[in-house]
Amino acid sequence: MRTAVTRYAKSGEARIAYQVVGHGTLDLALIPGFPSNLEILWEDADYSRLVKRLSAFCRLILFQPRGSGLSDGIDPRALPDPRALVDDIRSVMDAAGCGRAALLGASDGAAQAISFAATYPERTRALVLAGGYAFFPDAAADARRMRANVEATEATWGTGASLARMAPGRADDRAFADWWARLERLSASPTAALLQARTSAALDVRGLLPAVAAPALLLHRSDDAHVRVESSRQLARALKDARLVELPGRDHPVWMGDVDSVADLVEEFLTGERSVAHGDRVLAVLLVARVVGTAGGLAAAVTSRHLQERMELFREALPRIVTRHGGYGRWSGSDRIDARFNGAARAASCAIVLRETAASLGLAIAQGIHVGEIDMALEPLSGEALDVADRIAAAARHADIMLSRLASELVSGSGLQFLDRGRVAVDGMREPLPIVALASERHLEPLSRSKVRPTDLGILSPREREVLELVADGLSNPHIAVQLGLSEHTVKRHVANILLKLDMPTRAAAAGLVARRTAQ
Repeated sequence: MRTAVTRYAKSGEARIAYQVVGHGTLDLALIPGFPSNLEILWEDADYSRLVKRLSAFCRLILFQPRGSGLSDGIDPRALPDPRALVDDIRSVMDAAGCGRAALLGASDGAAQAISFAATYPERTRALVLAGGYAFFPDAAADARRMRANVEATEATWGTGASLARMAPGRADDRAFADWWARLERLSASPTAALLQARTSAALDVRGLLPAVAAPALLLHRSDDAHVRVESSRQLARALKDARLVELPGRDHPVWMGDVDSVADLVEEFLTGERSVAHGDRVLAVLLVARVVGTAGGLAAAVTSRHLQERMELFREALPRIVTRHGGYGRWSGSDRIDARFNGAARAASCAIVLRETAASLGLAIAQGIHVGEIDMALEPLSGEALDVADRIAAAARHADIMLSRLASELVSGSGLQFLDRGRVAVDGMREPLPIVALASERHLEPLSRSKVRPTDLGILSPREREVLELVADGLSNPHIAVQLGLSEHTVKRHVANILLKLDMPTRAAAAGLVARRTAQ
């Protein structure tokens, strides 16, 4: 999904950034929590997915609060007047030609939405408050730590330090953590971030709650790590017409996790109807691959320019490899590949080739495979199943191919074998997900071993001897496959059988045996 055009509304002497997406008759203004940057957020697949779902039934106005991202900053000498924040929302609505709107306030944006609804009831159709609160010091999951975090904001801002308390379910994903650090830097400077933290901590709308007449839907994740769910329970009791829905999960931002459930609830609340089906939903096997570094200890020897050249070669190879295995794939970030297949064996075979291709270029990739429903009508590829595959990839070691147990059970009869790797926690799932790793060559063995003397090359079939000769010549499995007109998987099986019959631990040992016999 392409980034929407950013426009500016004038609010007093300040300029407030906003975007408009969709063409529905109902207007919905989204007031995000901090950190945020209207143009950077589009890079996240879950955010784009939520925006696309919401804009399918309304005209969505994306609002950039004062002091963050693309909007004008806050005077560092004083915290902003709460009335100015309300006027910012009104000015954006005026600039967008919106007379009356529903407001979706997320996190600290919820308090601003409440203030607007109390001040301009005639312009407020309804409220959706996600992970919200009336007074942050009462809502923080850990009040003592909250005060320490506010004061430490200036020193740690831009490093991604806020991710662990905002979305602990994503904290172990190195690529996402790097992106979050970038989002911090492009949301505000350290000084501005400190002002935002103090502004959010000082904003108190408890006295305005009786004046809110608009119906309200409150959404809160039951194990929210940043804002206690009790804060939304208190709002539900204080507002005149409110319904609270508690969702599973611990990550705080509304655009993380199961965004389809969020969109379904918002759509039903605002329109009276819930979308029965979201486009063309099919069962698919999802693969996420992340470039996690260089292979074989090449980091010190590869210059930045050479590494970029290798990455470009890998990028060029991706469409050919994925298409050859009957899949569809794309780069969803600088170091992440998303792909879908109609079979788990195809996805696993493709993962093997991607790993070997990356290794041949001196790159290491970690891969995760899962199976689940996706919407074929959506572009880019997104959804809960893809998020799970990404979480599995984040848990993988360098060069590992990890699968959910469910995905591995769909490849029976393919000859692939797997090693148990325990379980991985996935946000939104009540129980950790069982995962396995695709076994390397030395593990791909039949149930029984040959009793023939291992150094006798005569026990190999003619095709196996051909493969062994090419292994001895230093060719990789993909190159052998091309030369002999075989699939990479078939070559992989031949190599595994050769190692088994010769009782050799590695292909290098088998190649050494050929070299010794040639020299005799």
